[in-house]
Amino acid sequence: GANACCAPLPNPSAPATPSLLILSSFTHKPPPLSPSRALAFVMGETADNLSTAADDDVKFGFQRPEMYKASLAGTVDPYDRHVLLCYGTHDAWPSRVEASDSDPLPKLLASSLKARKDDIPVKTRLTICEGGDGTELTDGDVLIFPEMIKYGGLKESDVDGFVEDVLVNGKPWSSGVQEVLTGSHVFVCAHNSRDKRCGVCGPALIEKFKEETEVRGLKDKVFVSACSHVGGHKYAGNLIIFSADADGKISGHWYGYVAPTDVPELLDQHIGKGEIIKRLWRGQMGALVDEASKVDKEKHPNGKSHPNSEKEPKEGSTKEENGNVASCCQGANGFSCCRDGNVEEKQGKKGLSRLRSLVGKWEQHEVLTAVGVIGAVATVALACSFYRRSR
Repeated sequence: GANACCAPLPNPSAPATPSLLILSSFTHKPPPLSPSRALAFVMGETADNLSTAADDDVKFGFQRPEMYKASLAGTVDPYDRHVLLCYGTHDAWPSRVEASDSDPLPKLLASSLKARKDDIPVKTRLTICEGGDGTELTDGDVLIFPEMIKYGGLKESDVDGFVEDVLVNGKPWSSGVQEVLTGSHVFVCAHNSRDKRCGVCGPALIEKFKEETEVRGLKDKVFVSACSHVGGHKYAGNLIIFSADADGKISGHWYGYVAPTDVPELLDQHIGKGEIIKRLWRGQMGALVDEASKVDKEKHPNGKSHPNSEKEPKEGSTKEENGNVASCCQGANGFSCCRDGNVEEKQGKKGLSRLRSLVGKWEQHEVLTAVGVIGAVATVALACSFYRRSR
């Protein structure tokens, strides 16, 4: 009222007092947040981001239409040893991390393995894996299965010596200390830059594995890490389990179409009892493709059987023009031990065709010879006729 008109006006050039700053902040009230946006704000996300995540799950995650549509058994190339190099994080790997100029260690190791392929006695695969909490892995660590050994601190300058000592000659690495791995090791493909499906499914599976191992008290017995591309993006979630089977033998089993709801079963049945979960099984390290294909098909997790499921050729197979799939197996020292199943049949047909060709040529030769003889006789007769007339 009256006192207000006598109060001095604030000086615009004078700095604002704290009370005025506080008062000015309440001059315009922000619009109230809806419950969903309020929750998103508290979690550090926006509702738009949540919507995008939901869309990604439908398009690329466990709800995508292609899930459970293809047969899985027999979709793994036969191989005998798996080398995993710990390097970087899955969200920082480029699409072709083993060939990236910005990632010299994976590139050098991949190049050395390729160059010495014919000298390495068993077929060996290379995959990049991630270290981090609970894995006790750091960049430069190398894990080798089924030998269950670990070497730490591999550097770029050590690559050729490591390959020569360990993979070619089968000896301990002269520049490193060998450690024995224990427990079971799960590697989940989370290579987002290579394929969006793996980027969506992989992290969710890793998180679920960590939750379930915590509940079961298996944190010191089951180790879960993200890994790079292992083949078959359409089968995401993809993972490999290296663990002891029912006979105590270390084996590496590949699984596809794995959803978070399957994780408890993988822990209890596969890792706990050494029993394969057939409906998700793609194959295993050291198994022939024909053997893997004999696994009985069971119902998929969605409860529907797929008698007409699309049968996919294994990784790296090639199709012949006649529709037959040629197996791509690898023998010792990198030499292929496979033959096309129709080789004998083709050779038989080729021989028969050649025989028919020879017979045809022989018959043609006989006809031409006969024609030539007749022609010669006719020529002699005609000459004699002219000779008689000339007399």
